[in-house]
Amino acid sequence: MTAETMTTETGKAARKRLFIKTYGCQMNVYDSERMRDVLAPLGYEPADAPDGADLVILNTCHIREKAAEKVYSELGRLKPLKEARAAEGGTMTVTVAGCVAQAEGAEIQRRAPVVDLVVGPQTYHKLPELIASVHRERGEALDTEFEVEEKFDRLAAPARQVEGHTAFVTVQEGCDKFCSFCVVPYTRGPEWSRPVDQVTAEIRQLAAKGVREVTLLGQNVNAYHGAAPGAEAGSWSLGRLVRHLGLIGGIDRIRFTTSHPNDMDDELIAAFAEEPKLMPYLHLPVQAGSDRILRAMNRKHTAASYLAVIERLRAARPDIAISGDFIVGFPGETEADFQETLALVDAVGHASAFSFKYSRRPGTPGAALPGQVDEDVKSDRLARLQALLNSQQEAFNASMTGRTLPVLFERRGRKPGQLGGRSPYLQAVHCDGPESLIGQIAEVEILSASRNALAGRLTGGERSAA
Repeated sequence: MTAETMTTETGKAARKRLFIKTYGCQMNVYDSERMRDVLAPLGYEPADAPDGADLVILNTCHIREKAAEKVYSELGRLKPLKEARAAEGGTMTVTVAGCVAQAEGAEIQRRAPVVDLVVGPQTYHKLPELIASVHRERGEALDTEFEVEEKFDRLAAPARQVEGHTAFVTVQEGCDKFCSFCVVPYTRGPEWSRPVDQVTAEIRQLAAKGVREVTLLGQNVNAYHGAAPGAEAGSWSLGRLVRHLGLIGGIDRIRFTTSHPNDMDDELIAAFAEEPKLMPYLHLPVQAGSDRILRAMNRKHTAASYLAVIERLRAARPDIAISGDFIVGFPGETEADFQETLALVDAVGHASAFSFKYSRRPGTPGAALPGQVDEDVKSDRLARLQALLNSQQEAFNASMTGRTLPVLFERRGRKPGQLGGRSPYLQAVHCDGPESLIGQIAEVEILSASRNALAGRLTGGERSAA
């Protein structure tokens, strides 16, 4: 690394405190982990709070309404902490990373002098040298260019720190879909996939450290087209990658998110039927049930084509759990359009879902559309939609009662002697059991269910790592 760092008399990097606050999606969670990894050789250790930290990173998300204002509010809270650190003779380097940094980097530096660095999502591998340049009071403090391939090549080198027995692994970044409500193509750049060998090496490393479940991440993860391994020509689809990763010993569960309906190809659907390590759970956003609104959103699928994908998935894996995303109150949405969304929800039957009121994102085509829907109308529609989705989730969880499910235990529960884990369908499961089961998969008979969790008892069946 080119960065300068403090050293002790033994020549080792002096310990410094790093606080990262992560906003938004699992992609950001993954990126925060990698920033922590790339900074560890410089002596940075994780801190639970910004007070007294040497380096504070706000890893931002630009998807939701008022995302930038939340960042400015947090920066206002950091200012007195940075001043207090200086009064003690220390320094606090404040960095804004992520999608807000990409979209509004220059504005952040203008409005918030407390910020030392603004770093876009594709340049995290440059953090050490950028931090060094700040300490030397020279160099460029704003770096938000799209250099995805270089990012992955540079971040692949440090060994990942692992906490727990599940992990996220980014395999694809960016988006070419340009939905009219979304900023991702402008903040994450075009679609790009990591090579198969690089993904495989990272997951083998995770398995060696006790990870049993991996979730493959991407803005459009099922658009994956990573370079084939070795001397093999061409690229692999996500379905083929999943089958390949299923051969890794120690990895017992594979998931992926987030997918686009138009990229759900035959090979990936077949993987749900044929790859036992691929969990029967799929998050497949549809956003609306009205074809008119889907066209305005530039989704490039219809309600009928979406339902056809669901039908094919259930033919391949009858017990698959479907999750979705919904936006209500998109410009021009009428009550009739909204009723079509409710009809689609009825037709699918969701195990879980995320639903939101449309919020205008500056710079997106949707922000300029006529027919912006009144906030009260949006709130009413969201409440009705969520009532239906919640009832479906409750029914899905209730259907587990009396079944015996394999549960990957991840942690101690809130009560003494209790363990917490996840079912194949991503449901939270609680039961009493010994702490030695953490990191193991064991059979649990489900005794009761709520909308948010299942409760059960161990049946004695434990599965060792593959």
